[in-house]
Order: sequence, then C-alpha cells, then structure tokens
Amino acid sequence: MSGAFKSRDEHRRAQELEEARKAGLAPAELDEDGNEINPHIPQFMAAAPWYLSQNKPGLKHQKAFNLVEKEGGDWYKRGVKTFQATKFRKGACENCGAMTHKKKDCVERPRKAGAAKTGKNIAADELIQADVDLNYDGKRDRYNGFDASDYSRVVDRFDKAEALKQEVAKKKELERAYRKANRADGDVPEEKDEDDAAESSDSDDDAKVEDADAQGFMKVTKRVRSAGGGASMTVRNLRIREDTAKYLRNLDLSSAYYDPKTRSMRENPTPNNDPSEQFYVGDNVTRKTGDTLGFERLNGHAFDAYQKGQEIHMQAAPSQAELLYKQFKEKKDKLTGVTKDKILEKYGNAASADPAPEGLLLGQTEQYVEYDRAGRLVKGGERVVLKSRYEEDVYEQNHKSVWGSYWHAGQWGYACCRSFSKNAYCTGIRGIEASNASADLMKDNLAAREAAMDAKKKEEEEEEAAAAAAAATGGEKKKKTKNPFEAKKDMWGGDVEEDVALDPKKLMEALRKEDARLKEGDDDDDGDGGKGDRKRGYNVNHEVDVTEEEMEAYRLKRSRKDDPMNAPDAGTKGYDLV
Repeated sequence: MSGAFKSRDEHRRAQELEEARKAGLAPAELDEDGNEINPHIPQFMAAAPWYLSQNKPGLKHQKAFNLVEKEGGDWYKRGVKTFQATKFRKGACENCGAMTHKKKDCVERPRKAGAAKTGKNIAADELIQADVDLNYDGKRDRYNGFDASDYSRVVDRFDKAEALKQEVAKKKELERAYRKANRADGDVPEEKDEDDAAESSDSDDDAKVEDADAQGFMKVTKRVRSAGGGASMTVRNLRIREDTAKYLRNLDLSSAYYDPKTRSMRENPTPNNDPSEQFYVGDNVTRKTGDTLGFERLNGHAFDAYQKGQEIHMQAAPSQAELLYKQFKEKKDKLTGVTKDKILEKYGNAASADPAPEGLLLGQTEQYVEYDRAGRLVKGGERVVLKSRYEEDVYEQNHKSVWGSYWHAGQWGYACCRSFSKNAYCTGIRGIEASNASADLMKDNLAAREAAMDAKKKEEEEEEAAAAAAAATGGEKKKKTKNPFEAKKDMWGGDVEEDVALDPKKLMEALRKEDARLKEGDDDDDGDGGKGDRKRGYNVNHEVDVTEEEMEAYRLKRSRKDDPMNAPDAGTKGYDLV
C-alpha cells in the first residue's frame, strides 16, 4: 500500500469500510488474482513494504517467491522388476543372481546350490528408485501409496466366510426340522441330539456375550488422579459417547436455542420430523410428566374459584386449596355418575350382558304384513334376514355351524352334527349319538376280531400238537375239514389273511375283464361276454365262483362314492382338503 496522505474524511471512510467488511456488510477486498482478502488480517501483515512498489492490495509479499509446489502422490514402487538375465553375471548375488544386491542382502530363500554355481533360475533385477521428494503434507499422509483396490480382497474373503456360515446354518436347520418331522406323535426324546445341544450351548454363549456387551455399554469410565499424590481411581462417566448431542440435531441457526451454560434446549430442534421417529423433542417435554399436570390443574382450579368469589389462594394456603380441589372432584364425579345412570335408565344399555325385554323385541312396527288362513304371505314383505358377504357365515342344509368347524381322523365336517359329508342334511344331536354308537360298534368289532383270531390261533396250535403226537405214535394224520364258506369269507368283506398269494397273470387278466365291464357300463354283464345271473337261462346248472384275483381287481377298480377326493365334480370351494 502506498503511503499517500489521507484527509480526515478519507481516513474515516476507510475505517468505516473496514468495519463493514469485518461485519460482513460490505464485500471483501480482492487482490490482483481476483481472490478475496480476509478482512480480519492485521494491517501489519496485509500492508506491503515500501520497497516492493506494490500498488494493488494482496498477500503475495507474504509468500516465498522461489517456492516450487511439489506434486503429491509419488511413492515407492513395490515389486517392480527390470532386467531378466539368462546367465550368471559377475558381481551379482550368489544366491539369486540379481545385480542390485549382494548375497547378505538377498531376501529370497537360501538355495542349496546358488545361482553362481548352477546358472539357473536367475532372478530379475529390482528397480532402484531415487528418494521420493515429498512435501510437508505428503510425508504425513497416512494413505500415500495406498491402493484401494487391495481392500476388495478383504471384502471377498468376508463375503465367502459369511456365505459359508449361512450354508452351514441352513443345513443344520434342515436336519433339525427333518428329525422333528420323523419323530412319532407323543414321543418325547429323553435327551437332545448332539447338534441341538451344541446349538443351545452356542446360543447360551452368544446370549452371555450380548448380555456382557449390553452391561458394559453404559459403563464409560475414566481414570482420575487423586490429590496429594495418592493412587488413581476410576470413576464412571454418565456421558454416552455414541449418542448425538442435542445441539447437533439441527444445525439451522433459526432452530431451537441451545444454552451452553445450562446445557438445555427447551424447544424441539426438529419439529417437522415424524413424531414416531424423534428421539429428542426438547427439554420442555419433561415439564409435562409426573405430577406436573396435576399441579397445573390445581392451580387452574384455585384461579377459577378465586375469580368466582371463593376465598382461596394457592400460595398463601396450599393445603386448603388442595382440600377444596379434592372435594370439588368428588362432587363432580358424583354428578357425572348420576347423569349417566339417568341416561341408562331412560334409554337402556345395548352393551350390557342383560337381554332386552320381550316387549321391546316383539313390539309394534310400522311395517304392514298380511297373511291368509293357511299362513301364506298375502301382502307386505317378510322380514329380510341380513346375509353376510363372507362365505364362512352361510349355513347350509339347516346346519348350525359352518363346514370345516369339526375335524376328526383327517376329515373336515360340521360341529353341530359331526357329519363329514358337506351336502348332508343336519341331524343335530341324533347324528352325534349315531356317530358315537358307530365308533363304539367298531371298537367292539375290533375287540371281537382280536378274540376270534386268538381263539383260531390257539385251535391251530392244538391241532398241530395233536398231529405231532399222532405222528409220533405212528397214527395217520387227520385231514382238516375246511368250511366251504371260509373261502368266500376272505373275498366278500370278511377277515383277509395276510399271506394270500395272487397269481400276477390271473390278476392282469382279471383287471382287463374289469376294465371291459366298466367300459360297457352294464353291471349285469359278467365281463366275459356272457349274460349275468339274472339273464341266463332257467335250465343252466353250472356255477361260477369268484376267484381271489377277480375280487382283487374289483376292489382296485371299484368307484368309491364316499371318498370326497374321488368325486368327479370335487372341488375345494374355498377350503383346503387335508
């Protein structure tokens, strides 16, 4: 700056302009390069010496004129090889054959026979790089020479480990579910499997670690040295370092005011955010908790009572004001209860459990309905029963419950009559009694069958013992007479022996005949091209017995009308058949 003379007015205007620039009311001064000059820089630093003849303001006189900026980013090159020799050279490393170092400085594994003797596997020469000339920041840059792509290998290794963990956990879960599914109903294993025990122990250990972490999360301690040179002690710091300070939640200057002395922010710093997602809504919220609301109501009652002429003062006689407020609340509750009882007595309560009187239910109505002597509707409309829009609320065939309200032995049915046929008419209690009687009869038949089988087995054992005794004494073995009805008993719904042997060829022929009979659709046809029993001649004497193969073919091909899954028009109609 030139040292030209300034008048008093010019000096005053210069001072006012400088103050305005410091206050931000005027734009900052620009140097020769167009950069703004900080107005808070002292005058002795901003003013250039007289010998520089600097006519325009600037800070170039504060910088070294011969300073050359060094480009950063240069670093030592790692693992760069230069020349690859094919034979050993004089003066090279006797171990690997490189010219850039000696044997004592070689970093390769010591060979049994060095390159100087074998002349094979000559290592390439390393790059001899000059010292990297770094500036002040470059020497202290901790990430200088760091390749960010190297970290991708760490990420890939972590992803592979996580995928392997998930695969192992999924496999264990599938094995555990398979074991649980194979267990019989009601069977409770005495001891858990090894995997379950190991998993439970692992889960317990994880839970212990989580509990320990949770307990130590709030425990932030610091060491404090005691006065007088005593031993240091550890005190707990209640400040949680992981949370966000209240004054950092909204950096807008026009937001809630933060008082640094009392560390309080009374208003909500983020009033426009979702209330369900706000963690801090201001210190004034605590003013509305506890007995604060009750105290405000007490003050409001005392003020209103004083305005209406009551001799009451909250500060002068607080006990009297509290007693009067208590009496006022009791009288108000009593009057509210009396009003409520009057309304219920006059209009009734539809939410009560007591049924409405019949006089109200069957009272008069403005709807005109006329019937004839037979009870048929002549004029007017009957009362329409509101139907639900849900299919589950529709009662069919006079049933009192919906289809699927009863489940037994793998079948769905109606709970009102325990019928398993969806299109059946409701039988009510009679149907339940009939089903119970049928179940009891089936149990009796099973018990009788078991008793008959035991008796038959005992009889066979006695016959075998008698035959063995007769053979031992030299007597002839008595032939067993077979009841002619027992042969047909197995085929016509009787007890079927488990060791019945069927001829495969005869069975296939019987199945073919059964298919032909079903295809013709004539139940009277015997499937062999002849007439049935009702169409044969009067003088025919031959008798054809049904073989076991033909009976088996009939069982396999017969149509089961009682099977809901075998019906031709079977459909779920909104229900899942299990």
